Amino acid sequence: MSFEFFVAVRYLRAKRKIAVISVITAISVLGIAAGVMSLIVALAINNGFRQDLQGRLLGATAHINLLHRDGEGITDSQELLDKLSSVPGVVSSAPALYGTVLASLGNRSSQMILKGVHPQAEARVGNLLATIREGSAQALGEPLSQSNDPPVVIGRMMADTLGAVVGDRILLTTPQGNLTPFGMVPRYRYFRVEGIFDSGFYDFDSNWAFTSLEASQQLLNLGPVVSVLEFKVDDIYQAPAIAQAIEQAAGSDFATSHWMDQNRAIFSALRFERLITVITIGLIVFVAALNILISLVMMVMEKYRDIAVFVAMGARRSQIRNIFLFQGVLIGTSGTALGLIAGYILSWLGGKYQLLRLDPNIYSISYVPFDARITDGIWVAVVAIFISFLATIYPARNAAAIAPAEALRYE
Repeated sequence: MSFEFFVAVRYLRAKRKIAVISVITAISVLGIAAGVMSLIVALAINNGFRQDLQGRLLGATAHINLLHRDGEGITDSQELLDKLSSVPGVVSSAPALYGTVLASLGNRSSQMILKGVHPQAEARVGNLLATIREGSAQALGEPLSQSNDPPVVIGRMMADTLGAVVGDRILLTTPQGNLTPFGMVPRYRYFRVEGIFDSGFYDFDSNWAFTSLEASQQLLNLGPVVSVLEFKVDDIYQAPAIAQAIEQAAGSDFATSHWMDQNRAIFSALRFERLITVITIGLIVFVAALNILISLVMMVMEKYRDIAVFVAMGARRSQIRNIFLFQGVLIGTSGTALGLIAGYILSWLGGKYQLLRLDPNIYSISYVPFDARITDGIWVAVVAIFISFLATIYPARNAAAIAPAEALRYE
């Protein structure tokens, strides 16, 4: 153990002539610990919500969408799917047809985004049909019959808005109608509710509905076309590069969009929230660093004569400075270690036992998720110790500048 470190430890462990120094030192340690613990827990919650949201969004929708640049439908969808399925990184693909319709049941109505799908192919690129809570999606894969109403699967909130249950007939009306001598007459057809899904996402549950691709083509009077080709990839973070490869393989008439573009606003908001959290809670560490500064300044005043004796006995100015630098770093390291331990324990307990409950009807999840990451702990610890080190510079320089002759003049 070096001379400077030995003296620093002795000064921290020794009883104080001025008791308030010990109190301020203890408060400094607890302040650093509280700040680090709060940051770890807050970042764990932010990571948990981000991971949960990302998992749900990517499970519910495709990773990459391919559309015609001019907005027209894609007529040769199967040929194009066979061609693009060989693009490296693509796991599965599916055609889909989107249309906006008006859904009515009795005197209730709601706007609906109707998605026509092949149910088997849709299950490979999204899991919304896997969240059906009432009924089933089996009828979506059955051949259409002119004598029976086409099947439709709607979201839970839309079912509540319409007052619909499984087995009800709802009227779907589209503005893409038929031209008659009396003008454009909207097309409409009754559909039978075969299932109700509950994804936990408000936009999906309140607006979306699924039917067979053939039924949607008939209702929208578009013929054998689809509006989008959807792809699932093996690495979601390589989606931009894979989307570019798909676009090049499809030709200049097509354009792609991927999940990062489609959900940019949501994840930007989460990143901004994370930044605000770090800045706000980081002020706790800053206040604790000020306590370190105050306690070391008072300690230099208390050890004024001791420092003069060390210098008179041959101690170098750099050694005197290092004594108080070590003290500040020891205080910061102790507080950081306590904060990390407490933060990771609380995060583990919160995630394992779901300590913070939520209303699933509002937040689409019944508890606050925690995801404490090692990388967060590393950079939080580095920042906390660095701030503690900065707080020691001023008192350490003052201690090194003490003149032994002046300090011991009247001793």
